[in-house]
Amino acid sequence: MGENVVSLNRNPLDALGLPAFEKGTVWLAGAGPGDPGLITALGIHALQNADVVLHDALINEALLKLARPGADIVYAGKRAGKRSCRQSDISRTLVSLARRGLRVLRLKGGDPFVFGRGAEEALTLARAGIPFRIVPGVTAGTGGLAYAGIPVTHRDTNHVVTFLTGHGADGRLPDLDWSAIARGSPTIVLYMARKYAGEIAAKLMDAGRNANEAAAIVSDATFGNQSVQVTTLAQLGDAAAASSAPAILVIGENVRLRTGLDWLGALSGARLDPDPLAQRRLSDAS
Repeated sequence: MGENVVSLNRNPLDALGLPAFEKGTVWLAGAGPGDPGLITALGIHALQNADVVLHDALINEALLKLARPGADIVYAGKRAGKRSCRQSDISRTLVSLARRGLRVLRLKGGDPFVFGRGAEEALTLARAGIPFRIVPGVTAGTGGLAYAGIPVTHRDTNHVVTFLTGHGADGRLPDLDWSAIARGSPTIVLYMARKYAGEIAAKLMDAGRNANEAAAIVSDATFGNQSVQVTTLAQLGDAAAASSAPAILVIGENVRLRTGLDWLGALSGARLDPDPLAQRRLSDAS
């Protein structure tokens, strides 16, 4: 057999030359938005070598089956509106475990540096002199929309996309320049924004956005029970209020591309529209 064929008795990740997970270090890794297949090879490598795995509430727990035998699995999740671990306690625990000489994996949903507290935890480690590595992951704002058949960018709809969080550290809607956002970004992707979706939509419409502009709510993005509700900017608040699942919201004309790019629906028999923006039909009519 050829030299490039990996032995069936060998871990395929060994062929990648991934860095060693040293004792006394912390890896902050993104688990992706839900589908366990979206974790990176480096994330799997971390799971296979960690002595302790502290995971948050939004990971797919199937990934924990990849942890090495004997590893301690610790829930350290935070969910809005629900009793959850204090951030200060999580950060202190990471430091304490690493100082015991353990290989510590902090496994976070999505990407640890995108609207998560990965940077806060990393800065705590830096102050304590603990070596750490950041392992990026697929964030819900891109991966979730891809599973919904909604491209984040498309040259016929937008060259700019803005990612926003729907609430700040105090749990309230951030005080942003909504007029500038409305004018400057054809596509807006909102994390953790169901509670304030109606207020956000009103601010955008007050700033001149079209009330009939396409919008969508992607709930349980990339999980097996994912659901997608296409609506309008004017109806976004009511539509979001009717959902109780974690969701990504998107506003923009690129939402209209879903009728041609809903590949998950097509796998279940749905028929796709190859010209979702009606450009070819308009061209043929002219």
